Amino acid sequence: MPLRIELKPFERLIINGAAIRNGERRAAFLIETACKFLRESEIITESEADTPCKRLHLTLTVIYLSEEPTGPLALFYAQAAELLRQDSGTAPYLAAIQQELEAGRHHGAIKRARDLVAYERAYLAPAAEPGAA
Repeated sequence: MPLRIELKPFERLIINGAAIRNGERRAAFLIETACKFLRESEIITESEADTPCKRLHLTLTVIYLSEEPTGPLALFYAQAAELLRQDSGTAPYLAAIQQELEAGRHHGAIKRARDLVAYERAYLAPAAEPGAA
């Protein structure tokens, strides 16, 4: 069954590693074969990965798009261990991500990482701001 994708004007999409940007009008198309894809809302670029959780999210993106994810997987586990040392509150998020990875659901791991980034934004980032008590 084909997957219908709708893109907003100028929205980005990665399909099997190829970066695609929509034109000035909304567009819809069907993906008829199995492939790896990420919508713009699921992508964190290197320049945007300015926090530990965002860097972990970026690593998961590399794992998902990689043909041989062994190196990026090792980096993920190192990043996860460091996050856990810094804040035990990340444990449930990291466990959910690990479950997705172990099941081979790399795209699902990226979705769980979005929850981790939201946790970081809500609970960890305010403590790092100047003047925070």
